[in-house]
Amino acid sequence: MSSTTPAPARGTKKLPIAKAINESMRRAMENDPKVLVMGEDVGKLGGVFRVTDGLQKDFGEERVIDTPLAESGIIGTAIGLALRGYRPVAEIQFDGFVFPAYDQIVTQLAKMHARALGKIKLPVVIRIPYAGGIGAVEHHSESPEALFAHVAGLKCVSPSNASDAYWMLQQAIESDDPVIFFEPKRRYWEKGEVDTGAIPAPLHTARVARQGTDLTLAAYGPMVKVCQEAAAAAAEEGNSLEVVDIRSISPIDFDTLQRSVEKTGRLVVVHEAPVFLGSGSEIAARITERCFYHLEAPVLRVGGFHAPYPPARLEDEYLPNLDRVLDAVDRALAY
Repeated sequence: MSSTTPAPARGTKKLPIAKAINESMRRAMENDPKVLVMGEDVGKLGGVFRVTDGLQKDFGEERVIDTPLAESGIIGTAIGLALRGYRPVAEIQFDGFVFPAYDQIVTQLAKMHARALGKIKLPVVIRIPYAGGIGAVEHHSESPEALFAHVAGLKCVSPSNASDAYWMLQQAIESDDPVIFFEPKRRYWEKGEVDTGAIPAPLHTARVARQGTDLTLAAYGPMVKVCQEAAAAAAEEGNSLEVVDIRSISPIDFDTLQRSVEKTGRLVVVHEAPVFLGSGSEIAARITERCFYHLEAPVLRVGGFHAPYPPARLEDEYLPNLDRVLDAVDRALAY
C-alpha cells in the first residue's frame, strides 16, 4: 500500500468474497476522495451481485454513479476522469459485456502512457465478474482474460479468496497503471478470513496455497479451489501436489512457478478459459524454457473447450472439474 494510505485498525473478519470487495472499495473511497465507482446498476441496486451494495447511500451519487447501458461509454468516461486526476473503478456487469468497450481499453487505456512518453498516467480499474458456474447463458460466463493479458500496457489480476480480493483491489486502485480486475463470480459467496491490518504481498506475486513435492498445480481465480480439492484427493492416494495460486495473469510471477517446478518436476496448469491460446499456453512455454532440465514430464494444460460457452445444462461438462484435473495429474505422474 502507498505511504499515504492511513493504517487501519488491525482486525480479522470472516467475509464472503463479494463483501470483501465491497469493503475494499469502501476503504479506498474513504482514504481517497478521488476514487469513484461507476457502472450499470452499481448505485441504487448495488450491482446485480450486490457487490457495490450500500456504497451510493454512503458516498453519494457523484461518487457511485449509475451509468447508461453502454460499456464503451463507461470506459471512455473513466479514461476522461483519470485524465483529470480521478481514480475510477468501472464495473462491467458481466464478462461477455466487455467487448463493446474493447476498443477503448486496448487502443486508448492501454496505450496512453506510452503514447505520452510517460507523462500521462491512467489509474483506471475495470472490475469484471468472469467465468462460469452460475448456470447463466452465453455472454455471462466467459473467461476473456487472455485477450487482455496479451495487450501491452494492461495489468490483469484475479483473486481466488476473500483476503486477496480485499487487498488486491486496493492495490489495483492505488496503481498508476490500468488494471483489469477479474472477479470469480461463482466464488462470490465463499467466505474466508480477511485481516484488515495485514501487510499484503505485492500485487503481481504468486502464492503457494499448498505445499507438495510430486507435482505442481497452477491456477488462478475460480480454479484454485478445484486444484486444492484435487490435491486433497491425490493425497489420499499417496501423491503430494503443490498448489500455486498465480493471482496475477499479466504480469505473471514466473519465479515462484519456477521454484515450485524445480522442486516437483511436473506442472499442470488449470483455467476455465479454453486451452487453445489460453494463459496456460504462455505458462507452459515459459516454464519449459526455464525448467527444461528439471521437468520429468511435459507441462499439461486443463481448461475449457475451444467452443462457444454452452447452455446451462451442459455447463458442468464444459468446465474443468476435479476428474479432469486428476486425469491430467495421473498422465503427468505416469511419465
